[in-house]
Amino acid sequence: MSEQQKKQSSHRPVTDEAILKVTKEIVVKFIEIGRVTPGNFEEHYERVFNAVRKSAKELCDDNPA
Repeated sequence: MSEQQKKQSSHRPVTDEAILKVTKEIVVKFIEIGRVTPGNFEEHYERVFNAVRKSAKELCDDNPA
């Protein structure tokens, strides 16, 4: 990937759908290794979602279009 392509791709806003997909993938991995169970799913999902959303917002704030 060229430097120009990297710059262009980093200027796209992160959608709510992308945040949900990343959160889902992370939580699925935690389920696979036994860190998340039905009893603690809600707590972990919310924490992962908030962390991903915060990171995406910081990324967008650092790279304005």
